[in-house]
Amino acid sequence: MKTRLPFLLLATLLVALLAACGGGGTSGPVPADAIAQVGSVPISKASFTALMNVACARYKAQGQACPKVGTPTYSSLRDSAVTFLVQQEELAQEAEKLGVTVTQGDIQKQVDQITKTYYQGSKAKLMQALKKDDITLAQLEQYELRPNLLGHDVQNKVTSAIVISTAAAQKYYDANKASFTTPETREVRHILVKSKSLAQNIEQQVKNGGNFATLAKKYSKDTGSAAQGGKICVAHGGSSGACQQTVAPFDKAAFSLKTNEVGLVHSVYGWHVIQPIGAIKPAHAQTFQQVKAQIQANLASQQKQTAWQAWLAKMAKDFKGKVAYQTSYEPATTTTPTTPAPTTTG
Repeated sequence: MKTRLPFLLLATLLVALLAACGGGGTSGPVPADAIAQVGSVPISKASFTALMNVACARYKAQGQACPKVGTPTYSSLRDSAVTFLVQQEELAQEAEKLGVTVTQGDIQKQVDQITKTYYQGSKAKLMQALKKDDITLAQLEQYELRPNLLGHDVQNKVTSAIVISTAAAQKYYDANKASFTTPETREVRHILVKSKSLAQNIEQQVKNGGNFATLAKKYSKDTGSAAQGGKICVAHGGSSGACQQTVAPFDKAAFSLKTNEVGLVHSVYGWHVIQPIGAIKPAHAQTFQQVKAQIQANLASQQKQTAWQAWLAKMAKDFKGKVAYQTSYEPATTTTPTTPAPTTTG
């Protein structure tokens, strides 16, 4: 198993980890020991330096040198780090207004889950991986886990009132019934080869009693189905669950041949020796009750995403003019509001 942590910060993508929006700022008077000020809260140069050290560690862990001061890469990294810290503070202030907090206990649960998922529950293996990436557990918690958890919890709070009623789900179902219709399906098996002569030879072998599965494993270029003795489930004119849509010539043959009848089909992929091995299962429409929960979940997800984006836009507007930067620290660009990065443990 790889020992490198799969979820650590990438030096050039620090800002993408935080669920927040970039309020516009101005250069202005801030404390001498700060890089910026969000409202009345200063962001210390010490915090900036610590974050840049983490970023440099990530470069080194990937076998790259830390960007030199004055280079475009360094400027981009500096801007990302400053924006990250500013957004982190913006989100913290908004979270406080909403009564949302992330406790050390919450973070510890994340650490425990990561340890269980990636390191067989061994804290020693987790610490070895952190050491290899030249990052401490405290840095992981501060710069990834806490922001992710806070963003996730704020989003849940902001969108908690969104519930899709049965009536709304029914309306969607009625307007999109075609989406809930399962097409005809059929179990078939086939052998794909490049030449017609070989296909004809295999077809004759099958008709003479040859073992289809054995021939499929020996000759078929479709390695996925060959491993299954050539078996696939096809859906007529579309796809449905585990049943796949196929090219027109194959589709036509699959649903016109009699069960166990062997046929030869040419498609853009080559020549197919095809044999339906089951009856055609008729198309049918899923009832509203069968898909109600799915519809409600999908609609809720869409509406929550819309509500979240609107909240982020409002937050950006509210912070406009409330962020001041120390001279030479103002980012060249501000970050567009984004949705929160998912937590590392899903």
